[in-house]
Amino acid sequence: MSIALTRRFLACRLLRLLAMPLLLTAAAACAQTPAATSPMPPAGAGPQPADIPVVLPRSELVYEAVVELDPTLALGQSPLGERRLVPITGGSFHGPRLKGKVLAGGADRQLVRADGARQLDALYEMQTDDGAILTVRNQVLVRTPKGGPDYRFSHVHITAPAGPHGWLNDYVYVGTLHSLRPRQAVLVRVYRLL
Repeated sequence: MSIALTRRFLACRLLRLLAMPLLLTAAAACAQTPAATSPMPPAGAGPQPADIPVVLPRSELVYEAVVELDPTLALGQSPLGERRLVPITGGSFHGPRLKGKVLAGGADRQLVRADGARQLDALYEMQTDDGAILTVRNQVLVRTPKGGPDYRFSHVHITAPAGPHGWLNDYVYVGTLHSLRPRQAVLVRVYRLL
């Protein structure tokens, strides 16, 4: 037997002697682990939740609107709370890619819940400077926690005609609401999620 083969033979024997206790320990650990703790996904099952990275949404301002209002009309008590209606009389809006006016004729339907929170559901139209009519539905939750700032956030649906403003149909929108009292108006900021 050559010296090279002898060395290789001795190295393999030594490796077996050193590795055998490790292999036996690993085999014993695997035998004690129930199969249910590390299930293998079935072939073709797709990615597992742990494999998908968390992606936080980013936002971008679409427009800021000053919405003019008439005084609030009381509609009476319901099983869900006090109902109100606030007519929308006009206003204006502007943003990086569009601007125009808020059209009269819309309204904000409000429900004042027993816990004091207000659910607002405003439906109105806005007209861009180039004549396109956008329909906006802005659903807001307003809460005033004790000792904390008001919570005034919304989800906004915008419907736009096909054409230069059709891109507005392709995003999810969120917004904020701020009173401009004593003026009969509110400031609405709308952001698209990217």
